[in-house]
Amino acid sequence: MNETHAGVSSARTEAADLVDRTAQGAHQTVDRLAQQAAPAVQKLQDQMEDAGEMLQERAEQMRDMGRQWREGLRSSVREHPLTTVVAALAVGALIARLSR
Repeated sequence: MNETHAGVSSARTEAADLVDRTAQGAHQTVDRLAQQAAPAVQKLQDQMEDAGEMLQERAEQMRDMGRQWREGLRSSVREHPLTTVVAALAVGALIARLSR
């Protein structure tokens, strides 16, 4: 019975060693993959930051353009109020005819 017990103990030790080696190999593989992926992830993050900055710049440009148009229209209305009223009536009449 001692030989059987010794054989089982040896098999357990071998199995534990195999599990340890497999786990160590898996850890090394994961570490290597992480090191390889890190530059690509950093590059992607940098590109996303650049895109975000570009979108913010474009949004500010669009806000500025809207302000300029609004100020231009206000200026036109102040300079030519009668023409503006006539133009608004004409556009309203046109929309009314097209919507029938």
